[in-house]
Amino acid sequence: MKRVFTIASAFIGIIVGAGFASGQEILQYFTSFGLMGIFAAVLSTVLFAYLGMTLVSLGSRMKAQSHKKVIYEISGNKYLGIIVDAVIIFTLFGVGVVMIAGAGSNLNQQFGVPHIYGSLLLVVLIILSGMLNVDRVVAIIGSITPFLIVAIALVSVYALFTVELPFSELSVIAQKSDSALPHWALSGINYVSFNIAVGAAMSLVMGGAEENERVARMGGLLGGLGLGVLIILSYFAILSRIDVVASYELPLLKLVDMISPVLGVIMAVVLFGMIFNTGLSMFYAFTARFVEMQTKKANAFLFVTVMLAFGVSFAGFTKLVEWFYPTIGFLGLFLLFALIAATFRTSKKRTDIK
Repeated sequence: MKRVFTIASAFIGIIVGAGFASGQEILQYFTSFGLMGIFAAVLSTVLFAYLGMTLVSLGSRMKAQSHKKVIYEISGNKYLGIIVDAVIIFTLFGVGVVMIAGAGSNLNQQFGVPHIYGSLLLVVLIILSGMLNVDRVVAIIGSITPFLIVAIALVSVYALFTVELPFSELSVIAQKSDSALPHWALSGINYVSFNIAVGAAMSLVMGGAEENERVARMGGLLGGLGLGVLIILSYFAILSRIDVVASYELPLLKLVDMISPVLGVIMAVVLFGMIFNTGLSMFYAFTARFVEMQTKKANAFLFVTVMLAFGVSFAGFTKLVEWFYPTIGFLGLFLLFALIAATFRTSKKRTDIK
């Protein structure tokens, strides 16, 4: 059971990065639709549970060391495999860039530290941690996640019990915020599509390190459900103070800071940890796609890749989230279709064997 929770926690940690933990993703994809946003959140929860279970299970079954072999196998078509592989490669690098930008925004908003220093700190941590083996990386990612779960749960409870305006009014205010997409249903699906594209590579590698496929499957399922609960809690927390926090790059961090400056500092540290989680998993999986890990070649490849991403990160956190995430969401639909089709093909093969 311990291994199930480790996998679940790591799955959440892979996906929950700067955009989610800061509240910026939740604001654009869910809260900006007002009360209808809760339906988008529930839809995302169901999809995350199913796809999380599928991804980690496939990784375990195929003993994946990188996403390449699994993606080409489940695609069932060479050309679709090439497209999905390209989408994942693009996503890994792009989200890594967003994490580096988010690290700078995090420390700047809370402590007034210039953006470049926060980003550089993350770059150093990713390069050093990326040289470890996959079990150590999974352990690091999973160890930070519980702190975020506790933090979001406490903030959400506080926000709901101290809300000052009726939700009908808050809903109207929320709908004035920029939305990532034009309709709540499309937004919910796009959000899952984007995040599965983000988490697919590392989830497959993580599953590959687990010999027991049932443990992997349960870990992925629990991780997907846990992620959905965090989305719903964050949605309500931000909606309850949307009139104040909507204008901030990191609305959830601002909400915590409003409750207590001390808690704001703690939340900033937890948020930086989650940014580190996603950044590490992105660049680790990106490197593993091209070279064998824990070699001098891999270390050099990782260093050059992360430094290149650091240079691109100066485009700015909010702009990167606003443009890049929906784009990857649409491209990630190729992966969603491939995963769903692979599930049916696997079921059919098992039936034929019987």
